[in-house]
Amino acid sequence: MSKKKRIYCAASFLFGCAIIILTISLCVIAPTTEAYATTYEDELPTGDDIDDLTDNTEVADYNDNVNNGLTITWNNDGGSISTPVQMLLVLTILSLCPSILIMMTSFTRIIIVLHFVRTAMGVQTVPPNQIIVGLALFLTFFIMWPTFQSIYTDAYVPLDNGEITLTEFVELAEEPIREFMIEDSKIQVKDINVFAEMSGETYTTTEELYNVPFTTLVPAFILSELRKAFIMGFLIYIPFIVIDMVVASVLMSMGMMMLPPTTISLPFKVLLFVLADGWNLVIGGLIQTFY
Repeated sequence: MSKKKRIYCAASFLFGCAIIILTISLCVIAPTTEAYATTYEDELPTGDDIDDLTDNTEVADYNDNVNNGLTITWNNDGGSISTPVQMLLVLTILSLCPSILIMMTSFTRIIIVLHFVRTAMGVQTVPPNQIIVGLALFLTFFIMWPTFQSIYTDAYVPLDNGEITLTEFVELAEEPIREFMIEDSKIQVKDINVFAEMSGETYTTTEELYNVPFTTLVPAFILSELRKAFIMGFLIYIPFIVIDMVVASVLMSMGMMMLPPTTISLPFKVLLFVLADGWNLVIGGLIQTFY
C-alpha cells in the first residue's frame, strides 16, 4: 500500500471515530424531552399540574396531527376508513387487478379465441399483440360491466358510507362474481368436482355451487374457460384448414410442389374472412357465450 493510501485510510478512521464520539457526547449531555399527549376525553394539564412538569417538557395538543394523517375511526364495527387508508386499499387492489382480471373475468376466453383466429388465418403479426390485448380488455369491460356495477352499488357504496365492515364488503363483492362464474359463464359441475374431490367434497347440482369456497371456484372457472376457448378455436380452424387443403391439392396437381401452399392460401383465407364478416361473427359469438 502506498504512503498516500495509508494516510487516507488513517484519516478516514480518525474522522469516523470523532463522529461517533461527538454523537455519543451530544446524546449524554443534551437534555431529554418528554411529550405529554391527551385524548379528546382528557383535558390538558392546568394550574398546579403544569408546575409539576419539568421545564424541558413539551406539551402536545391533541388537535395536532401527531399521526401524519393516518387515522382509522371505528365505532362498534361500523366505522369509516380515513382517506390515506382508502388510498392504500385502492393501490393494493390496483396491484392485484391483473390477476383478478385474468382469473375471474371473461378475459381468458376472449384472448385465447382471438389468438386462435389470428393463427388460423396464418397472419402472425396482424393484428398486433397490442390490438389483440386491447380488444380483449374492452370486450371484458363490456361483458363484466353489470357485475362491476353490482359490486359498486351493493358493496363499495355501503362501505364508503360506513354502513358495513370490510369483512361484509368482501362477502358482498363475492356474490356478483360468483354469479357470473356460475350463471353467465355456464361452468359445469364436473369442473368443480375436479378440485372439490381433493378436499373430500362432491357437488351434484348447480344450486350447490353457490356454497363452493372461492379457492375452489376460481381454478375450476379457469379450467372451464380454457376448455371452452379451445373448443371455439377448433371450430374456427375448420374453414381455414379446408382452404389450405384445397390450395395444396391444386398445387400438387399442377406440379408446383416447391411452392409453399400457405403463400397462395393466405390471400384466399383473408378474402373469405372479410366476405364472411369474420370479426363480427367471432366477437358476436364470443359475447353471446356469456348470456
